[in-house]
Amino acid sequence: MRIDLLLNKLCLAKTRSIAKNACDKNLVWLNGKHAKASHEVKAGDLIRLDLYGFSHELEIVEVPVGNVAKKDCANFYKLHSKTLIG
Repeated sequence: MRIDLLLNKLCLAKTRSIAKNACDKNLVWLNGKHAKASHEVKAGDLIRLDLYGFSHELEIVEVPVGNVAKKDCANFYKLHSKTLIG
């Protein structure tokens, strides 16, 4: 699954276009490298996201298939750290 779609489906970005713009502005890292919006994400990948004033580091446990209910979003990733930017 594309990283911009994943960030949107897991409620880590409010919209897919915000996730895409974050990738374009080098605010998203996939396994230690800047991620383009089209990069594919697999289970076990590490993502760092600098968005909404926080830096989130998380590991993808499972890639969702189809839509995800808001209450189930956190089941698909493990949050390693969340720090305030600035």
